[in-house]
Amino acid sequence: MDPSSQPEPEVGADLRSALEAAGWRLTRQRAAVYDQLRQAHYHPSAEDLYRRVKVVVPSISLATVYKALDALVASGLATRLVAANGSARYDARSDHHYHLRCLRSGVVEDVPTPFDPDLIAKIDPDLGPKLADKGFHVTGYRLELIGFFEESIPGSETGETS
Repeated sequence: MDPSSQPEPEVGADLRSALEAAGWRLTRQRAAVYDQLRQAHYHPSAEDLYRRVKVVVPSISLATVYKALDALVASGLATRLVAANGSARYDARSDHHYHLRCLRSGVVEDVPTPFDPDLIAKIDPDLGPKLADKGFHVTGYRLELIGFFEESIPGSETGETS
């Protein structure tokens, strides 16, 4: 059977509306990428998603996965988490939350602590007024903890790190 003639995967009206509000069409490929991103229990790279989506849509290309991710990010349905080296992971969670990133493996996970909208004021009570004096209006923030998972540190098999 021709994959393009298969029915569109089940998607909510929210996916269609968010895409259309941002000027994008809902396609089978975008729906499949979004579905796989939402099902991921980690923050996958485009290549990870490509391998997962290829099972559902065998004719999909890596370029199409990247374009679908661009549409999802532009529509506010996903977030691109870019590392200092330029590599990116993707997140379909829409609530405010923090991340941690292993610098050795590139793994990105959610931090299991509640989001604090007042964290900036707690870190530096003068920061908000200083930024306002510069004409800068803070609309939000992101926090990413960076480091290493113990198992990704050479010689840490015993649980000891140097």
